[in-house]
Amino acid sequence: MGERKMNPKVIDGLHDTQPEKSPTAGQSHQGGFITTLTSWCNKVRWFNFTMLITIPLIAFLQVPWVPLHRKTLVLSIIYYVTTAISVTAGYHRLWAHRSYSASPTLKWLLAAFGAGAVQGSIKFWVREHRAHHRYTDTDQDPYNVKKGLLHAHILWVITKQPRKNNRVDISDLQNDRVVVLQHRYYFLAAFFMGWGFPTLVAGLGWNDWHPSVFFVNQATFCVNSLAHWIGEQPYDDRRSSRDHLITALITMGEGYHNFHHEFPSDYRNGIEWYQPDITKWGIKLCEQLGLAYDLKRFRQNEIGKSRLQQVFKKLNVERESLDWGPPLSKLPVMEWDEYHDKVTQGHHLVLIGGVVHDVSKFIHEHPGGESMMRLALGKDATTLFNGAVYLHSNAANNILATLRVAILRGGCEVEIFKQQNNSLDMLAKETPVHVQDQPKSIAGHS
Repeated sequence: MGERKMNPKVIDGLHDTQPEKSPTAGQSHQGGFITTLTSWCNKVRWFNFTMLITIPLIAFLQVPWVPLHRKTLVLSIIYYVTTAISVTAGYHRLWAHRSYSASPTLKWLLAAFGAGAVQGSIKFWVREHRAHHRYTDTDQDPYNVKKGLLHAHILWVITKQPRKNNRVDISDLQNDRVVVLQHRYYFLAAFFMGWGFPTLVAGLGWNDWHPSVFFVNQATFCVNSLAHWIGEQPYDDRRSSRDHLITALITMGEGYHNFHHEFPSDYRNGIEWYQPDITKWGIKLCEQLGLAYDLKRFRQNEIGKSRLQQVFKKLNVERESLDWGPPLSKLPVMEWDEYHDKVTQGHHLVLIGGVVHDVSKFIHEHPGGESMMRLALGKDATTLFNGAVYLHSNAANNILATLRVAILRGGCEVEIFKQQNNSLDMLAKETPVHVQDQPKSIAGHS
């Protein structure tokens, strides 16, 4: 029998006798593009992408050929405000933060028109928003603005995100019948309230079948993006939330976001009378109509403290950038005789308030004249500086602080003399008194 030859293809570690053909540059580029496209397609949430991007894009492309009806414009504005407030007053302030209570009628209206904003069901929205508040600006934040403005605005909802270990409590929603039913039938509700209902109103009313909800999406998305990107931080700057008038106007009052992140259970975002907060006004109107009740407010005392603490924090930052002179705790201690000797040697030193100051660089610039300052050299000029000759200003005190060089032991000239006199008194008491040193009236008495 002849020796059987083994196929080199099945022998581990051996190369194929027929070398494989390497792909051409064009094939490699095409394969990489297909791989990238496939990977991107797998990351997209296609329902959300269709509702938020595709359909509005088709509507925009039809603008040059579709006439704008005045009634459609009015309907769009009304529907914009209605759906936006249903998210801000319903999804956000009612269900996410429980800042007030609502009647069943108001709940159904907010749930229906909130679905028309096409931002997910109440249950989904609340869960993500509570996670956002608990994990703000971290990897567990669903719309972390640190990942980019576009991510916080819309990418987080139209692309699949890595699974996060961001547990939040939404058990209160499980017993809310409105939330449960809206979540169960959300896709039908979103499609009908987002396009079906406004299309029917405009189409059957004046034969216009081209409404879109693009603007309300982008407006409410600004709460997640712009409200963490531009504006002031009057209550806390440890997180990215900010207050800004423009964002507030776009988002029905949600733009006062720095206040909201500090006091999330307050039904207001704009607390001042001049701050436009349409959502707050809407909730207040519903209270007057008997549809809302138990409106929650944070105590003004706590709001005031947060605002003041932030003011102090900013002032401290500014204070650190200024030269206030060397701290007293870091100055050396100087004796009175040493102070006096240095002046005798030609040093321009002045004692004020127990602190020795080197005025050699300032003596020629003294507003009161050089001679006045030379009179104080080597002396205790505390009284002169503080009103005996002239009561110096805060600016003068600030300049003086930058000239500190030492602390005088004993504090001031008077105290030094007191100490010296006390020392003499003690020495006299310790010295024995002889009879011949006593007054005659005492020595002659026996």
